[in-house]
Amino acid sequence: MVRLSAPRAARALASCLLAWCLLASPAFGGPYEDARTAWYRADYARALQIVQPLALAGEARAQFELGCLYAAGQGVKQDDVQAARWFRRAADQGYADAQANLGFMLANGRGVRRNEAQALWWYRKAAAQEHAGARNLIGFMYATGQGVPRNDAMAVAWYRKAAMQGDADAQTNLGYMYDTGRGVRRSLAEALAWYRKAAEQGHAVAQFNLGSLHLMGEGVPRDEVAAATWFLEAAYQGHPAAMFNVGYMYATARGLPQDDEEAVAWYRDAAQAGDVRAMANLAFMYVHGLGTDHDTGEALHWYREAAGYGYAEAQYRLAEMFDLGLGVTPDARAAAHWYRLAAEQGHAEAQASLAGLYASGEGVERDDAEAVRWYRQAAAVGHAGAQLGLGFMYAQGRGTTQDVAAAQRLYELAAARLLALDASRDEDVLVAGRAAATVSDRFLTQMPPERQRPAGRRR
Repeated sequence: MVRLSAPRAARALASCLLAWCLLASPAFGGPYEDARTAWYRADYARALQIVQPLALAGEARAQFELGCLYAAGQGVKQDDVQAARWFRRAADQGYADAQANLGFMLANGRGVRRNEAQALWWYRKAAAQEHAGARNLIGFMYATGQGVPRNDAMAVAWYRKAAMQGDADAQTNLGYMYDTGRGVRRSLAEALAWYRKAAEQGHAVAQFNLGSLHLMGEGVPRDEVAAATWFLEAAYQGHPAAMFNVGYMYATARGLPQDDEEAVAWYRDAAQAGDVRAMANLAFMYVHGLGTDHDTGEALHWYREAAGYGYAEAQYRLAEMFDLGLGVTPDARAAAHWYRLAAEQGHAEAQASLAGLYASGEGVERDDAEAVRWYRQAAAVGHAGAQLGLGFMYAQGRGTTQDVAAAQRLYELAAARLLALDASRDEDVLVAGRAAATVSDRFLTQMPPERQRPAGRRR
C-alpha cells in the first residue's frame, strides 16, 4: 500500500480562520453579532461595512476580521498584503487569533516575505495565550523541521497540548505520530483513539485514516464495511483519496453493494479533484461501458490527464489505446512514447510491450538488444509475457547469445506464473496509507460547508 505524504493527502482539507474570527467568539449582540449574521448569509459586503470602521478605529478583533476578509477575498478583492497588514495590527495588540494568522502568513510567504523564524515567534505568542491552532502549528514545524531542527518528541508535546484542547487537526496529527511511531512509542490503540476524536468532529483526514485502519485490520479487526463507512464520511467532504476508495469499493463490492454507476460518480468526483488513480479508473469505465456509456473519447481524455501527471498505469493504458487503435488511429510511435514513460517507472506491462515494439521495429527502429533489455527487466519481476518474449530471444539468439536451455527455463517460469495468476486475487489498489493533517501551504480562510448526504445517487 502507498503511504501518502501529508501534502498530498491533506492539501484539500480546510478549517477556517475567517469562520473562527467571525463565529467562534462569544456573541454579545452589537456589531460583531451583526457581522456574524451577515457572514452566515454570505453578505460579505455587509460584513465589511460593519468591521472596517471598527478596524480603522483600532479595535483588534475588527482588524483581525478585516484581515480575514482580505485573505478570503470576501467583500473585497483578495489581497494577501492587506490581509497580513491587518493581522499584524491586531497581533501587535495581543490578539491571539491574529498572531496565529500572521505566523501562518510569514511561514508561507503570503503577503509578506517568508520568514519561518518570525512565524514561529508569532505562533509562540499565540500559544502562550493557549491558542490551540498555534500550538498545533508549532508541532507541525517541529515535525517537519521548518524554522527549527526537526524534533518529533517536541512535535508530539505540542500536538498533545492542542489535542487536549479539542483541536481536530492536532488530534489527527497526534494520532499520526502514534500510528507511525514518531516521537512516541508506536501504538495503534492510541492512534485509533485520537483519530476517532478528530473524526467525530468531522475531520476528513482523520476519517480517512480510520477507514484505512479498518481496511487493513490494524489496531481493529479487519472490517471493509466499517472502512467504507469512514471513507464515505471523508468523501462527502471532498477528500480525493477517500472518493477514489469509495468508487473502487462500489465497483468491486468491497464493503459496499456492487454499483458501477455509483463507482463512476465517485471516480469522476475524485478525478475532478485531481486524483490520478480515479482518472485512470474512470477512463477504464468509459472504455468498457461500465456504469456509463462506452466513450473512448472520454477514456482518452482521462488517460491523458493522468498520464500527464506521470501516473505509470495511465501512461501504459494510453499507450495501449494507440497501440491497438482503441478509439484513435493506430500510432505505434505514440504508443512507444507512452510505453517508454511507464516502463522507465518500472511498469512491467509497459516494459514488456516496449520490448515487443523493439523486437518488431514498430514505432521505433528495430533493436534486439533493447528488446532483450526491456524483456529482462519485466521478466525479473515475474511478468509471464516478458518471460516468454525473453525466452524467444534466447531461443533465436536475437539480441543475446543463443541459449536454448535458458529459453526453456523461461518458458517454464512463464507457464508456472500463468497458472498462479489464474488462482490469485486481483491486485488490491485501495489507498490505505495514513497521513498527517496539517500542511505548510494550507490557509484557513473559508468555512467548510456542512456535509450533505444525498438521499439517492450522487450526480
